[in-house]
Amino acid sequence: MPEPKILIVEDHVKMADSISRGLEENGYKTDVAYDGFIGKRMFDSNEYNLIVLDINLPLLNGYELCAEIRKKDPQIPVIMLTALGSTDDKLLGFEKGADDYIVKPFEFRELIARIKALLKRSPANKKNQTVMKVADLEIDTESKTVKRGDHNIDLTAKEFALLEYLIRNTGKVISKADIADKIWNINFDTGTNVIEVYVNFLRKKIDRNFPVKLIHTQIGMGYVLKEIPDNADQK
Repeated sequence: MPEPKILIVEDHVKMADSISRGLEENGYKTDVAYDGFIGKRMFDSNEYNLIVLDINLPLLNGYELCAEIRKKDPQIPVIMLTALGSTDDKLLGFEKGADDYIVKPFEFRELIARIKALLKRSPANKKNQTVMKVADLEIDTESKTVKRGDHNIDLTAKEFALLEYLIRNTGKVISKADIADKIWNINFDTGTNVIEVYVNFLRKKIDRNFPVKLIHTQIGMGYVLKEIPDNADQK
């Protein structure tokens, strides 16, 4: 199996080079861009398995670059690695299409753990998958496509992983702690509402324009995907 190739977009030269060396020592190939414009050109010209992306970049900032990446490839894993650590910063990053968000300073082994978790769920690394259906919702875990009725739905890699986890557990209430462990593969900061916001991103794409809602909240317990809506969850 070829080594995964990672694009690092980071304007701090020493940090970018340090991340690159560390990743290559762990079996990854890397390219480095020191500004957002070059990062976009490299992404447009090459094939990558994952992007590591700073936010405060010259010429084209990380939020803008992430949005551009998502226009071309809605499923490639993107990790934002930045000093901007407020909840609003994180939520904006996820809204622009990031799959994960790490605040500087960070431990390198945490970056490696999150890269491994995202690559396991990326389309190039999934085998022996099946088509799964609930009501008129259908996901193909081999082609990483989602349909509801006759409508194709574009999801980010993290959104797809969350939907796949919910559909594999249809009818079962999944706690926020469970989602943090299985989808982020790491203890999640319970002081933020990022999981709730991420579920809402998914709801907007899966449920908003359809009369029957499939993703439901069980207050105080978590979330459940099922065909028959709860009366208490009707909105």
